[in-house]
Amino acid sequence: MLARRPYSIAELRRALARKCPDIEKVDAAIARLREIGYLDDQKFAEQYAYSLAHNRAFGPHRLRRELKAKLVNYKEIEPAVEQAYKETPARDLLELALDKKLRSIRLPLTRARFHSLCQSMMRLGFNAGDIIKAMRARPELAPVADDFEPVDLEASAEEPEPEQS
Repeated sequence: MLARRPYSIAELRRALARKCPDIEKVDAAIARLREIGYLDDQKFAEQYAYSLAHNRAFGPHRLRRELKAKLVNYKEIEPAVEQAYKETPARDLLELALDKKLRSIRLPLTRARFHSLCQSMMRLGFNAGDIIKAMRARPELAPVADDFEPVDLEASAEEPEPEQS
């Protein structure tokens, strides 16, 4: 399994438990793999976070979510996210992701398209405040971006509360 792709310890334990019902054998295999250096949550988290940040331009929020989904030990998540952005800051990756999105949409932006663009940047895991700052810094987006506040975007991402009578 490790020849195909890297696994976190908990993720590999879960996969092996499905294949082998003997928990003692699974624990022994995990211990042996850790001993010889084939399993290391810290190394896995750093490599996975770096890959997602630089190859797919994910922001810090999305990286945390992806690492949690891979069952990485929670103590390893924050250092891995910080390490991923050491070389290239998250703001620079936001700019790259924004460039890529802007190549595929027609300008000038309507209010609805602007909102959709901001939501797609938020889904990539970037902070709403950083998104608005990056949008306002671009002259072609500034007229629509000046009308928005980060609070507007965060409130619209949440589910509306049902009205009580």
